[in-house]
Amino acid sequence: QVQLVESGGGSVQAGGSLRLSCVASRSIDSFYCMGWFRQAPGKEREGIARIDRDGSTTYADSVKGRFTISKDNAKNTLYLEMNDLKSEDTAMYYCAGNWVGLGLGSGANCYPASPWGQGTQVTVSS
Repeated sequence: QVQLVESGGGSVQAGGSLRLSCVASRSIDSFYCMGWFRQAPGKEREGIARIDRDGSTTYADSVKGRFTISKDNAKNTLYLEMNDLKSEDTAMYYCAGNWVGLGLGSGANCYPASPWGQGTQVTVSS
């Protein structure tokens, strides 16, 4: 079982920036995809950014142009650079990785092959 641990959340004002990190307990080289999800109070969890093994990326329309997903295979780490944050970005953010190759999802979704981690809270005040 691979564990993914998110960090980097916090409270910022609208227009500010944050960088989230997600460290995996083993090599991510072979992961079919990795991604970031978020869940706001009272809303469903949504996939917002995905990076495939070949480095190609997909974003949800709500974050396109403001968020950038990247990974560092040498550090087993996934990142999410978030700029121009808005109050509607307030949510718990979760990372996901799929090394199995089944049920990957489509678009900005990369459904995880293991249970969700604790996530990291992002709060944006206007």
